[in-house]
Amino acid sequence: MDSLGLLSELVALNTVSGEAAPQRRAMDSIVSLVKSRSPEVNVQSDLSGNHPWALITNEADPSATRLLFACHVDTVPIGNVSDWEFDPYAARVESELFLGRGTSDMKAGLVAATAAVIGALERGVPVAFLLTSDEEIGSLGAARSAAAVADLEIGAVIVPEATGNRINLGHRGALWLEVSVKGKAAHGSTPQRGTNAVLKLLDVVDRARRELPLSSDAFLGAETWNLGLVSGGSAPNIVPDSARAVIDHRTVGDGSSLLEWWRAQPEVDSVETSIHLAGVRTDSSVPWLSSLPTAVAAEPVSYFTDASVLAAAAPGAPVVIWGPGTPSLMHAANESVTVSELDDAIAAYGAVAAAWPTVD
Repeated sequence: MDSLGLLSELVALNTVSGEAAPQRRAMDSIVSLVKSRSPEVNVQSDLSGNHPWALITNEADPSATRLLFACHVDTVPIGNVSDWEFDPYAARVESELFLGRGTSDMKAGLVAATAAVIGALERGVPVAFLLTSDEEIGSLGAARSAAAVADLEIGAVIVPEATGNRINLGHRGALWLEVSVKGKAAHGSTPQRGTNAVLKLLDVVDRARRELPLSSDAFLGAETWNLGLVSGGSAPNIVPDSARAVIDHRTVGDGSSLLEWWRAQPEVDSVETSIHLAGVRTDSSVPWLSSLPTAVAAEPVSYFTDASVLAAAAPGAPVVIWGPGTPSLMHAANESVTVSELDDAIAAYGAVAAAWPTVD
């Protein structure tokens, strides 16, 4: 397989989250390539909806235990183009670096997984290959594919996110809350006649800095919160009658105590959940892990992935986050991946697939 050619094709596509059409084109390219090598594969998909997905499997005994590779095709926006030293969609190699948005997160991993799946299909290994959309905004494509994944017997899951080709066994969950506060409008010259919703929101946020019931976990680490978005008011001379904040919690539990805390604050009118993903933990004593060609890291990754959805859809299956790319370059300007990391991932995934039991 022409891995650099496929990566170039994928990176040149602006598959930003929330735009279904380019993500669909990326999935079509992968599905077409796999079918050109193994025409008899089964493809389940929903490519017409707002959050497309596709699941590729080979013919196997329904009870066959499969190795699942799960990759998202979307990327975050490029941000300020002036921060880039090269065209974000140039998709070219320079000094052994493959340059462009999505190279580390996670199109290099997608290419490596595609190579492994093609090889596995040709050898009759029972595999499954999941392509998802909109992972970056809450694993929305993965959520819509969960029922199809749950119908399979999954023995292990590889999520090829950027880890520098280190194997990680989990990550914290994510709970994003939209906190709304109401006030009363009045003229800016007589603020005492109104109720300033922005000031009420500031009171809540200040209290959160001292009182939020943040937990910790021996493996996943400490829970955190980030005040990511704040909005309120319409003009300097109007007392704002509404204000809104979006809070990003990274959780180690189910997040219920955090949600309850925000809802209990007297200034808060409503709290809506926009993302609620569980944390992921794979037991390091699982025998399959000792067969992998790379050492297992002691710590989890810091970001969330589709593994939150897949761990629930395939209960009991070990889930690893493991792929080419540099975590610090994810979502950053001048994103890149080394060609050697891509090659190493292709070889490692291929070895894992080759060791998986074949269909009789």
